[in-house]
Amino acid sequence: MSRYLERAENLARMLDVSYSLSLMPQDGSKHGLDELAMPLLITGTLDEYLEKYGQMHAERMLTFFALDPQNPASIYCCLQAARTNAHAVRGRITADMWENINSTWLEIRGISEQGLGRYGISHFCEWVKQRSHLFRGATFGTIMRGEPYRFIRLGTFIERADNTLRLLDARYELLGEDIDEIDGRPARSYYQWTALLRALSSFEAFAEIYRGSPNSRRVSELLLLRPELPRSLRACVDELNLMLSGLPGDNGRPAQRLAAELLARLQYTVIDEVLEEGLHTWLTDFIQVVRELGQTIQASYLEVA
Repeated sequence: MSRYLERAENLARMLDVSYSLSLMPQDGSKHGLDELAMPLLITGTLDEYLEKYGQMHAERMLTFFALDPQNPASIYCCLQAARTNAHAVRGRITADMWENINSTWLEIRGISEQGLGRYGISHFCEWVKQRSHLFRGATFGTIMRGEPYRFIRLGTFIERADNTLRLLDARYELLGEDIDEIDGRPARSYYQWTALLRALSSFEAFAEIYRGSPNSRRVSELLLLRPELPRSLRACVDELNLMLSGLPGDNGRPAQRLAAELLARLQYTVIDEVLEEGLHTWLTDFIQVVRELGQTIQASYLEVA
């Protein structure tokens, strides 16, 4: 339930930044559609889209990614799955949590009937984020601090860590190694990094911590290694360790060990080491490790032997 809700919010953030950047003037072989294809590439659904529609089309792509009930990676399907899972554990969550997630599902069904044309893509993405925030607030404010609460937090931060890594990797790969000096046009680099920071609600934090314009080094350090940023990789791994340490029994030792290894690795890593290894290589490796941690938590606690 928690992972699907966090994923819906992350998908909305991803879609919003790609849509905003697609409206900017493009140059060379880059088009707005290239920018809009980013969510499909990140989620691995580009082939499914092309098989269904044959070619890139802005309106169809937005609908496919946001409201298509046949696309399991769409925001619509994520909220549907979250509501289904919430119904399955109705007795373990509070009434406020259930009412929030159920009303969210009913609302998105209405939005789907109207279509994005009437609702507006930016308005829709903000609505998804707001509904996720409301659920998180209802959860934090009403549920007992027992195992259900800890598993909700685990799902949230596993999904959030994966999203931060993928968004940073996709933005870096799109612009290449010369991301900070693109044909002598610093403005494009600035808007690309600023859009990413805003997508992760990190622009204000960046302005407070760093001086000057965002670049690959500063943004990567902020999103990967700064523990005070709520959506950074380091903050997510901190929270995962905290939640896992509070679960009883010995079944979770493999997950606890892996999470502790990840935390130690981040604690003793500096951004120069990341960039020396290669940002894309480092991110790709960590995406796999975060996936492994999620699978280990699933095997340790949620699968019946």
